[in-house]
Amino acid sequence: MKMDEIRQLPLEEIQIRLEDLYDEYENLQIQHSTHQLDNPMRIRYIRKDIARIQTVLHEYELGIRK
Repeated sequence: MKMDEIRQLPLEEIQIRLEDLYDEYENLQIQHSTHQLDNPMRIRYIRKDIARIQTVLHEYELGIRK
């Protein structure tokens, strides 16, 4: 997910997506620990998406984005 796409979403949708990404990340970690993960690079992409969303949420907290 790109930053432009995230910034166009409403705040509620961003928070929902963040929760979904956390759930997916947990599932991927479990699959990784049991050696059932097909694409280990997916963990990296999820972590980066989480960081992007957290950045936009922080912008809302600082008042940069409304």
